[in-house]
Amino acid sequence: MKRSDDQKVAVLILAAGKGTRMKSDLPKVLQPLGGRPLLAYVLDAARKIGAERIVAVVGHRADAVRAAFPSEDLVFVEQTPQLGTGHAVLSAQEALADFCGSVLILCGDVPLLTSDTLRQFLDFHRQQAAVLTLLTACLVDPGGYGRVVKDDNNALIRIVEEKDATPEEKNIHEINTGLYCVESPFLFDAVTKIGRSNSQREYYLTDIIAIGRHRGVPMSSFLTADPDELLGINSPDDLRRAEMILTARPR
Repeated sequence: MKRSDDQKVAVLILAAGKGTRMKSDLPKVLQPLGGRPLLAYVLDAARKIGAERIVAVVGHRADAVRAAFPSEDLVFVEQTPQLGTGHAVLSAQEALADFCGSVLILCGDVPLLTSDTLRQFLDFHRQQAAVLTLLTACLVDPGGYGRVVKDDNNALIRIVEEKDATPEEKNIHEINTGLYCVESPFLFDAVTKIGRSNSQREYYLTDIIAIGRHRGVPMSSFLTADPDELLGINSPDDLRRAEMILTARPR
């Protein structure tokens, strides 16, 4: 499905994680769900929305991930060393240097996200004429997630990781899912401006929200109707929960 220049979309999948808590030698994105690797589900969703280009950022056991997905429509870039999500996106800059359009940033360990939700997310981004749109969810228990900080007009201010959050910010229930839609010129300029003055000493992609606000670029947030779709797989328990959700879905 071809698009005009202002409708082009590329998908950038962050898939470099080791997945230490999985207690397995497999890279996290190769962990099996319903008999398929986690990354396979993300790739399915990306292909169904007609992405012009699909780029996967790999790191831990990169060769194994490449070997598992020998598709011609998939470009791999390697993040070495692994210095956070902002650094992961910067690693893909060369692979998308000639692309101008919307970049959907997805996570290789979020397999339940559907192409329908991705289409709604993209449509919303375009309707808002936004430069950056963040996909968010509201959780009863937001523990462990970055919180979405907004002003009194519901405009994005920043995302704060739980380790860096104040007690007041920890009471926020709207969380960052790690999924974004960002116009490519802003994205690859902003990631070069990210610092790492945080508890993890990493380059957080979340910092592009504060950069966008400082520059006054149009930003929006899209609240997902089904938080289960945004379940990230970080442990065997998460994998079992995803298996239950997947099994319960209509065929």
